[in-house]
Amino acid sequence: MLFENISLIDDRMQVRENQYVGIAEDRIAYIGSERPETDFGEAYRGRGKLLIPGLVNSHAHTPMTLLRGYGENMTLHDWLNQRIFPFEAKMNAEDIYYGYLLGVAEMLRFGVVSVTDMYYVGDSMARAVIDSGFKSNLSLGIICFTDQEYKDLPIYKENVAFYEQYHQAAGGRVLVDLSIHAEYTSTDKVVAAVARQCAQWGVRMQIHLSETKAEHENCKTQRQGKTPAKYFESLGIFDNPTTAAHCVWLEPEDFEILARKGVTLAANPVSNLKLASGICDVPYAMSRGINVTLGTDSVASNNSLNLFEEIKLHALLHKNRSGDPTVITPAEAFQAATLNGSKGQGREDCGSIKVGNKADLAVMDISQPNMKPIHNLLNNLVYSASGSDVCLTMVDGKILYRDGRYLTMDIEKIYHYIDKAKARILKQLQA
Repeated sequence: MLFENISLIDDRMQVRENQYVGIAEDRIAYIGSERPETDFGEAYRGRGKLLIPGLVNSHAHTPMTLLRGYGENMTLHDWLNQRIFPFEAKMNAEDIYYGYLLGVAEMLRFGVVSVTDMYYVGDSMARAVIDSGFKSNLSLGIICFTDQEYKDLPIYKENVAFYEQYHQAAGGRVLVDLSIHAEYTSTDKVVAAVARQCAQWGVRMQIHLSETKAEHENCKTQRQGKTPAKYFESLGIFDNPTTAAHCVWLEPEDFEILARKGVTLAANPVSNLKLASGICDVPYAMSRGINVTLGTDSVASNNSLNLFEEIKLHALLHKNRSGDPTVITPAEAFQAATLNGSKGQGREDCGSIKVGNKADLAVMDISQPNMKPIHNLLNNLVYSASGSDVCLTMVDGKILYRDGRYLTMDIEKIYHYIDKAKARILKQLQA
């Protein structure tokens, strides 16, 4: 495909007008102001359109689309124990497959090309990623409350099988990570063993970190003053490339640990506000050189996978919190959802529009009223744009969503299955 006469955001977060971008197989092969001599196939008219790098959702539990709106206006404890855990206990493998596909459809609609995911039933998640053409770093959240060895837990064999079958599957679109759910749902011996397995395999790690004040303070009480970050560091987790989600209650020394160990911080502003968990000190993290990215968390606590909401809130929250309207520039906010996200996933050839990179792209219609007039296109992209302005999403050079149509998924079949699954599970819960 050749995008012609289109505006774009380049790899330096600069706007370039009237560009030609040629896609060859799965990569960007040409960018320039002159029409290339090479025939790239279909010409896409770019007048009134903006080409952006596809967005990266750095923390989600995608199959939880089935729980959208199911638990509202509840404390975290009641939300989990009265709504989330009982519902999830009734979900089967096909529920997770179709729930994942529904999440992919939503993300593609909003220009997202890849997600860092923590859930369970890895085969269902991987099949959904492969079938849809999407990209994901997938992990199975490990939870252990007993004194068992990691190798004696069922999740050990699940992780081995998952890694052997799916890591680097579909041309690298599927990457298998390891995951410790959280400090308060784990034991020392399991955490240390998973850290060693992660290093042995050379894969990435995902964790929840200091999401709530109670989690953070209870850890200090029960672990001789160690914060969750110090706990994980002491057991070797951060010796592996790690994405730490939330990080709301980190202390200055915790930020130093993340900076020293090269940990990616995945901020989840919408979810954290909805659950009243707090606000991550992103400006301080950035001042320490930490790679800051954006995630949605699940739709049970968000309630959407619209990363444009996260981008705008990310840009606004810290201005208000700091009293400084200059913190978090539009370029920094947008980079958190693109290049930084790809870096956090270990996808070094993704996340920006430059020759040689993977063709993970989205096209936005900037001829809409909410995008007029344009004094600065990047400002409009962060503060004025909506996910619904996306009209095309491409992954590895393949168009997956275009003008309301999903080209790799039967969206009506997905809707039908989800409605039936919801009704079945609610009936079981009421029995």
